[in-house]
Amino acid sequence: MTFDTFIVVDWAAGKASGPTPKKDAIWIGVASDINVGPPLYMRSRLEAEAWLTSRLSAERAQGHRVLASFDFPFAYPKGFAQSLIGSDDPFGVWDWLAARITDDAKGDNNRFDVAAEINRAFGGDGPFWGNPLKRDIAGLERNKSVYSLHDLPEKRGCEQAEQGLFTCWQLAGAGAVGAQALMGLPVLHRLHKRFANELSVWPFETADAPIVLAEIWPSLLGSVVKEAEKKGEIRDAAQVRLLSKALAGLEASKLAEMMDVSSPIEGAILGAGYSSDLQRLATKLEPPKLANDCFALPAGIDWTPVDDALEMLRARLKPVVQSTTKSLERAVGMVLSSDVSALRSNPPLPNTAVDGFGFASASVLGDGPFELPLVDGRAAAGLRFDGHVPSGWAIRILTGAALPDGVDTVVLQEDVRSDGTRIAFNGPIKTGSNTRRAGEDVRVEETILRAGRKVTPADAALLSAVGVAEVHTYTPLRVGVLSTGDELVETGQTARDGQIYDANRPMLLAQLREWGFEAIDLGRAPDKRATLKGMLDAGAAKCDAILTSGGASAGDEDHMSALLAETGSLALWRIALKPGRPLALGVWDGVPIFGLPGNPVAALVCTLIFARPALNLLSGSRWSTPNGFMVPAAFEKNKKSGRREFLRARLRDGQVEVFKSEGSGRVSGLSWAEGLVELPDGAMDIAHGTPVRFIPYDLF
Repeated sequence: MTFDTFIVVDWAAGKASGPTPKKDAIWIGVASDINVGPPLYMRSRLEAEAWLTSRLSAERAQGHRVLASFDFPFAYPKGFAQSLIGSDDPFGVWDWLAARITDDAKGDNNRFDVAAEINRAFGGDGPFWGNPLKRDIAGLERNKSVYSLHDLPEKRGCEQAEQGLFTCWQLAGAGAVGAQALMGLPVLHRLHKRFANELSVWPFETADAPIVLAEIWPSLLGSVVKEAEKKGEIRDAAQVRLLSKALAGLEASKLAEMMDVSSPIEGAILGAGYSSDLQRLATKLEPPKLANDCFALPAGIDWTPVDDALEMLRARLKPVVQSTTKSLERAVGMVLSSDVSALRSNPPLPNTAVDGFGFASASVLGDGPFELPLVDGRAAAGLRFDGHVPSGWAIRILTGAALPDGVDTVVLQEDVRSDGTRIAFNGPIKTGSNTRRAGEDVRVEETILRAGRKVTPADAALLSAVGVAEVHTYTPLRVGVLSTGDELVETGQTARDGQIYDANRPMLLAQLREWGFEAIDLGRAPDKRATLKGMLDAGAAKCDAILTSGGASAGDEDHMSALLAETGSLALWRIALKPGRPLALGVWDGVPIFGLPGNPVAALVCTLIFARPALNLLSGSRWSTPNGFMVPAAFEKNKKSGRREFLRARLRDGQVEVFKSEGSGRVSGLSWAEGLVELPDGAMDIAHGTPVRFIPYDLF
């Protein structure tokens, strides 16, 4: 019973949450036997479902097996399904709920009304109880004083031995899980359908699929979670982090023993009866191997792989800019906020592609030769010829002219002899020769550009050709840049001993402008937490996103990551990237923060790899992945396993060479380079001629 990835989900049934992480929200823990990620905060069930679908797809693309567990009942006590749907099949209940439960991005849902509908089917006074809404609901009592179980058990058999488990019939109140199940089972139903035979649900199905869903109860960790709470961690966040770690630490035989259950009609709780094992593994302290490596992480801190970090960013971010209307000349370089359709066909009428003579093809059947008289006048580009060309006659026609009435074919002027009143030419002639059909390029009402596209000069030509004079675009994304550190001084000022010139801010501001964003200089913050907090507050008020450099590690003066951690918004850090450790990713007053390393090389690499695609998404554009290409290496390197590496590089004579030093402080290497060589997460021995992936700066 082996899995590569363990996902633990603490579900919630209420309203969507704000940007600041809090308890009683959705939290997700992700772990493997070598990595325990920081808990992920989800603001809504829709966001969580999107993340789960994306992450499970990504895991399967890598060939991984996944155990995804959720903290609500997968089934109801015995007899409920039979009474509701006429069958003991728990999946039938999932389907029944999925057809009725509604939910939206704000968290507005109808769970209490659906519970009342079930109660009315049972007679109107149970088994569900607990209505906390301001309105009365027929069939759903506000408390337990008046309700009936209708001969159903209070709890499932798998819940009898565990102390503190609430009945699934209770919908409201501290610790209640009934509402979570009503809102969670439809999500499991959709995942079950989405991944089909690649997913099984334990214990109703054998746990041998690539993806296995299971029910868990985080309170099995007991005092372990309470200790984490005492240290300031949000309870739900601690639960998913520690439980995912514990599950990932289980021996395969022990996990198989936990999953060996019978009588699955009511479901089962993974780990029930094994709380001591889970608590031990959740707190197990593994000493790190001696690496003698400045990029090694401290004990207790685990890497977040680059692809995982990118996938989490992609799942969590969405456009934050407003839509506006722009004329074509002002729209170039901006991102479309809606699809654009052609107002007119191109070409609008059938026309000629050459200079020549037009006629009806039916009048020149066979091989010829042919001789046709010419009508008076000619057809040229501009207004259409006002007249009819009779069958057996021809008309002089010039490139781009609309075909006159009676003309469907054009013969090239070089293939014709004319005395001014007649023309002669040879056949055979194919109907429609040298003509363009109306709308053969673009048809009226055809969608020509999709939302999320950045308008190019060529797009302006297309839009003009089909009659579109203005389009809906997003306003430019406003990105602030803030440097931190007492050691920094502005270029042009006198630098004292121990001070350095701020190279990051000019570099990042210039890069943002080159990408078409509105770059806002937020200045330099000293190593004073209160001052940095005030500057972040001011920046969040006028920016859609903020890039900071410095202070993202875990030292005494690393105030950026400390502030994000204090607010509970530190989403990702310690990315398995070189250069790039550390990188802090979080949210400040609703504004995404990219806490870049202080070294210029690492700052630029993290901006290219993480900030670029994320800023694209925030700006309304599409998530971008640079399309590098394989070229022979003009260098040698023995790369260790564990981190994605990016080397400053340039192309010379069909090979890629790398900068002489990998040090993050060697700013000259950024100017020397034309792009980056990307080396994969695993170990790799590179010799001269080994194919490596090169990504020019322009492709980011």
